[in-house]
Amino acid sequence: MSKPRSPGRPAGDAQAQRERLLDAALDSFAAAGISASSLRSIADQAGVTPALVNYYFGNKQKLVEAVFEERLQPLFSAVAEQLQASAEGPLQLVTILVSNLNQLLVRHPWLPPLWVREILCEGGLLRDLWISRIGPILPARLAEHFVAAQDQQALNPDINPHLLVVSLFGMVMLPHAAASLLKGVFPDVGMDHTALSKHTLALLERGLEASHAH
Repeated sequence: MSKPRSPGRPAGDAQAQRERLLDAALDSFAAAGISASSLRSIADQAGVTPALVNYYFGNKQKLVEAVFEERLQPLFSAVAEQLQASAEGPLQLVTILVSNLNQLLVRHPWLPPLWVREILCEGGLLRDLWISRIGPILPARLAEHFVAAQDQQALNPDINPHLLVVSLFGMVMLPHAAASLLKGVFPDVGMDHTALSKHTLALLERGLEASHAH
C-alpha cells in the first residue's frame, strides 16, 4: 500500500509545474506589472492551485526573486560572458553588445515591457536585483573597458564612459519597448534584430554625416 502524500504536496510532474509557474509569473509581470499580479491569477494561468505557488516558492517575494534568478539573470549573464570573452577595442565591444542585446530582445518579447515596468521606472520591483546582480557584471564592467580605452587613446576623450553605457542600453532597449508605438507611426520600420543592430551601429560609428564618394 502506497504511503499517502503530505497535505499540499504536489504529485506528478513537479519540475514541470514549477517551470509553468515561473513562465506564468513572467508573462503576468511583463503584461500587468508585479504589484498587479496576484498569486491566484498566476496559478490559474499555470493551471495549478494557488497552494502550489506557496509550496514551490513560499511567498510572492520569493517567486519574484526566482523569476529574476532563473529567467532574467541567465540572459544578461550570457551577454556579459560574451563581452568578457571578446574584450577587444571599444567598437568591437559595442558591436557585440548591440547585436547580442537585439537578438535577446527579439527572442524574448516579454523582456522589454518587463524592463520598462520593473527595472527602468522608479519603484520597479526588480530594480534592486538588477543593480546588485547584473550591474557589476555588465554595465559596470563595460564602463571599465571604456575607461581603459580612453586611457589608451582608443576612445573619444569627450565621451563619458558611464553615460556611454546608459546611451547604449537606451538605444537598444527603447525601440523594442516602444515597438507598437513605432509601428503605429512608422508602419514600415524594420524591427528585426539585424535591421536594428545595423541602424544603431551606423549611428554610433558614423553619426549623421553622409558619406561622400571621392
